[in-house]
Amino acid sequence: MTKEDARRFMSRREFLAGGLAAFAGLPMLGKTGFAARPGTAPAGLDEKIGQMIMVGFRGLTLEADNPVIADIRDRKIGGVVLFDYDVPSQNPVRNIASPEQVGALIASLQETAATPLFIAVDQEGGRVSRLKEKYGFPATVSQKHLGGLDDAAVTRACAEAEAAVLAEAGFNLNFAPVVDLDVNPENPVIGGLERSFSADPAVVVRHAREVIQAYHRAGVLTTLKHFPGHGSSKNDSHLGFTDVTGTWSKRELEPYAEIIGEGLCDAVMTAHVFNAEIDPRYPATLSRPAIQGLLREGMGYDGLAVSDDMQMKAVSANFGLKEAVIRAVDAGLDILIFANNSVFDPEIAAAAAGILKGAAAAGVIPEARFDRSYERIMRLKRRMRR
Repeated sequence: MTKEDARRFMSRREFLAGGLAAFAGLPMLGKTGFAARPGTAPAGLDEKIGQMIMVGFRGLTLEADNPVIADIRDRKIGGVVLFDYDVPSQNPVRNIASPEQVGALIASLQETAATPLFIAVDQEGGRVSRLKEKYGFPATVSQKHLGGLDDAAVTRACAEAEAAVLAEAGFNLNFAPVVDLDVNPENPVIGGLERSFSADPAVVVRHAREVIQAYHRAGVLTTLKHFPGHGSSKNDSHLGFTDVTGTWSKRELEPYAEIIGEGLCDAVMTAHVFNAEIDPRYPATLSRPAIQGLLREGMGYDGLAVSDDMQMKAVSANFGLKEAVIRAVDAGLDILIFANNSVFDPEIAAAAAGILKGAAAAGVIPEARFDRSYERIMRLKRRMRR
């Protein structure tokens, strides 16, 4: 998709050409960025590929035999994502039991890494919150509740409280706010879970802005999701193919264009939704027209783009791992997330890294493509607190 193709999805007001001109000047989160470990050599291809992989793992503590240690030390993965419940085993014990335990676990993870990790969590508020009251964390409210009140001061106060909790524990990346429009209240994965502020893009932008700025003040990065819009879907992409061709509208792009244009966007997470009007073959996560076209060329976005969980069935049930990994990177993604919480595969980071190394060796993906993602990743990591 060319830039002209991308423009047809947005009005002139919405299309903020050059909207990321101020991105490089975004403020550092916290007092300083991280420092390189003493004696750290320049990154080679293996490390660049490793930084493009984020995984979920099991364990309340980091024991010596935990496979994630090899992922961090040997494969040099870029980050991990924590959960409170282990879905594959239907076990309530995963990574989160108390504030003290989470803080100790995150400290152990960071001590293991030569390059500081993204430590991520889905803490949207309300029903999608991993740091729950039953584990000793403060209660939260949903984005729908905040959007319904439509009081920026209330949203700011709630976001500041949540951001302080994440920062205290050691999280540096929240997979929030959701900027999907609540255009289908019966949507099983967005509207039905009260994850959207509103069906009105202006309300979504107003409250997402408050959330992002509150997290920045606390030194925590944020993520806009789920690009190019999951709010109109009738199905759950966790469970299978999700087609929004007949329900999606260009209004769902407005929150991204506005927030990117304001220079507030740290990262964008893609949706595994299929829209034949954007790409007649692939869902957004694997779609060059969606990511390189709409997001990067259309909105002038040169920041971090991450996948939703690559093990969700909208991708994994329709594409082999090799095709999915290569297409996601070719489409323009910088980090592939394997949450290991729909299926659990302790070798998934090694498998994904092997696929990307093979693609590089065969010339399927040029090394310059890995360089570009590595630059985006490290640019954002330099804004993290030590």
